[in-house]
Amino acid sequence: MLAAYADHFDAAHPLAGLKVGERPVPEPPDGWARVRVVAASLNHHDLWSLKGGEAMRQRGGAGLSEADLPRILGMDAAGITEDGAEVILHPLIATPAFGVLSGRYDGTFAEQVCVPRANLVPKPAALGWEEAACLPTAWLTAWRMLFEKAKVPAGGAILVQGASGGLSTALVMLAKAAGLRVYVTGRSAASRAFGLSIGADAAVETGGRLPERVDAAMDSVGPATWEHSLKCLKRGGVMVVPGGTTGYSATVDIARLFTMDLTIVGSAMGSRAQLEALVGFCAERGLRPPVARVLPLAQAKAAFTALEEGEAAGKIILRP
Repeated sequence: MLAAYADHFDAAHPLAGLKVGERPVPEPPDGWARVRVVAASLNHHDLWSLKGGEAMRQRGGAGLSEADLPRILGMDAAGITEDGAEVILHPLIATPAFGVLSGRYDGTFAEQVCVPRANLVPKPAALGWEEAACLPTAWLTAWRMLFEKAKVPAGGAILVQGASGGLSTALVMLAKAAGLRVYVTGRSAASRAFGLSIGADAAVETGGRLPERVDAAMDSVGPATWEHSLKCLKRGGVMVVPGGTTGYSATVDIARLFTMDLTIVGSAMGSRAQLEALVGFCAERGLRPPVARVLPLAQAKAAFTALEEGEAAGKIILRP
């Protein structure tokens, strides 16, 4: 079957290790299902996987090792099981060993993928294939950040650092659907305009002054924006951190932390039950993840290039 996979690592030039070619059709073990992938979406995790474990460890994370190669990439997908069910895949696998698709297990950038049956979430007819494929990582992470970690009061306000990435898009659209006021930052006029187009109440330059202090700051950028995020919080506010695109080591103004009674909390993806709740919420509220580009799986390198260059507002989709 055709697949996009990591063949070797190159921290300086990660796309050099991306190969598109034939891989064996996977055989599902007991309790697993084989799914024909209809659509799969890219995440920055896929790009970092190509840099290898050492590059990830330098940022405080974990990654693939040489022993894991070749590894089919991709965490997110929607597809059809062998018995005809239309499903969305939850990428976090608990057994037989804890791991994620494209990490410990082969991922979704292939014509077929195997996952535990417990990881299958029914795809509602209201969601298209590309839209459904956007949900399992970025949108699920946003869902947990907003509704489990931040616990923003009704009618409250949040800051989203970054305006056009997949996670930022999900945070803005979910928060607006929940009746919150949303402010975004963006490095470019185009990214700020995109943030406004999907519902943000205001968009400012990175580090800019907001119209008001917020109940929660959603910061996946890291050291470059931590100070700004903390300054934007009202007393008793919370900063939710799902990662750090600018690095994993940051300093904190301890005086501000305790005098303003602030909280910093980490958040990572979400459960299968939360994915099911997210899918139902999107179908019911008419939320449709913006799709920037749809490419055939054979053009995976072009998709990864667009992700690396940050030229896409919304998710990039591969279709086998």
